Amino acid sequence: MPLADDPAVPERPVSPPQEKFFYGGQAVIEGVMMRGPHHYAVAVRDPKTKEIILDRGELKAGMYTNRFWKLPFVRGLALMGETIHLGMKSLIWSVNVNAGANDVQIGRKEISISVATSAVFGSLIFIVLPLVATGFVVHRSSSLAFALLEGAIRVGLILGYLALIGLLPDVRRVFQYHGAEHKTINAFESEWPLDVASIRKASLLHPRCGTGFLLVVLVVSVVLFSLVALIHPNWPELILSRIIGIPVIAGISVEAIRWMARHRNNGIVKVLLLPVLGTQKFTTREPSDDMLEVAVAAFNAAREGEEAAAA
Repeated sequence: MPLADDPAVPERPVSPPQEKFFYGGQAVIEGVMMRGPHHYAVAVRDPKTKEIILDRGELKAGMYTNRFWKLPFVRGLALMGETIHLGMKSLIWSVNVNAGANDVQIGRKEISISVATSAVFGSLIFIVLPLVATGFVVHRSSSLAFALLEGAIRVGLILGYLALIGLLPDVRRVFQYHGAEHKTINAFESEWPLDVASIRKASLLHPRCGTGFLLVVLVVSVVLFSLVALIHPNWPELILSRIIGIPVIAGISVEAIRWMARHRNNGIVKVLLLPVLGTQKFTTREPSDDMLEVAVAAFNAAREGEEAAAA
């Protein structure tokens, strides 16, 4: 998802001072998507030929090009939009590549229905269920205890869910590609050669990972909803606050992640990053060499797009 997992490369100049851009990525079905400032690339290994297939493109939508969406806190909303737009586009392409190899055609409609169903299911499990469960234990919805218990239940549900799906072979392969994405970007940030032998030594964990971002979101939500509790909301107001709070929480969480990533060598920040990095162990696995090759192919293709545009 992709919260940015990335190294510092100058963004195409818009106006001084120039801000550094961090490459991001996402695991897809049997492949990896990598995103630069203005270009992206998806690499997938063909199930039949075992060759690496590439899909690449330019990011032209307003949320990628308009400076408004790069403003602090606003870029959290842009990240949510990017996850839906670019993340789903890359995932759909990878699904069709793998389905096509088995002579199966999956349309956008079928995938959209599947995603919508998953979104509804996720909302019920990770938003509604914690609220209802907490209500049975803490009867005062306006109390600090309610916000803390709700947050603890939500963390437990999400981590438990990730642990369970990680046992499925197909999901495990996606987690391996997630690890390949992290290792490739970590190697690039360390200025190591982008070959399998060098990347293999890179860390599986990255401070800007989407899984770590989820943990930061949960912590920020507990703090925010604890403040909401001070106004003694009733149940309709409580539910409404959870919905309205989504963009606010996303904006604050993105800035927190960016700040910690930029100051990762600070002693205090290192301690703060420990749980952020620890949660990534739920969604990353050691990749095979052929998976690393796919991640490098996607990364190089994204960089080539940036270099060609800058030439």
